[in-house]
Amino acid sequence: MSDPIELLEFWLHEVGPQGWYAGGEDIDTLCRDRFADLWQAAQDGGLEHWVDGTVGTLAYLILTDQIPRNIHRGTSLAFATDPQARAAARKALAAGWDIAAPEPERQFFYMPFEHSEDPSDQALSVQLLTERLASDPDMALHARAHQQVIVRFGRFPTRNGPLGRTSSAEEQAYLDQGGYAAVVARLKSHASGA
Repeated sequence: MSDPIELLEFWLHEVGPQGWYAGGEDIDTLCRDRFADLWQAAQDGGLEHWVDGTVGTLAYLILTDQIPRNIHRGTSLAFATDPQARAAARKALAAGWDIAAPEPERQFFYMPFEHSEDPSDQALSVQLLTERLASDPDMALHARAHQQVIVRFGRFPTRNGPLGRTSSAEEQAYLDQGGYAAVVARLKSHASGA
């Protein structure tokens, strides 16, 4: 079984910022081959001892919030450990562990809230990414984009298929017209004054 340092070395250095949000089968396969068993252990509650300090919690958050979106892309399991990630992120915020993490790694303390379909979590995500990662305004822009989707639909329509939910006509039109990417483009256009 891997340890937090091995997971962080993989995610922060092997995958790196250029691969964190790029996705693709190569990264998905690497994540699946190296960390599927570890993710399962976390889902089963066997890694909660990692949530103790900045380093262990950062690894736990990546394992429960980021890695499943790669190893289980397109399935409901991609979101199965989201509640555990949010609980760990809340504990980290209360203890101040997030502030001890350097940028850009600090963002992973806030992603569980950005990935939540709860409006209060979305508001917290926007606040945290605006205030605590001010050096990267794109992070706050993406948080606002996620929040706008939740305000409009109350859920992320892109998850409807994997979660077995039926899309409304409005949700399907949103998906057909570019979905999240269109929201981001619109926000960028407004930000630039275009």
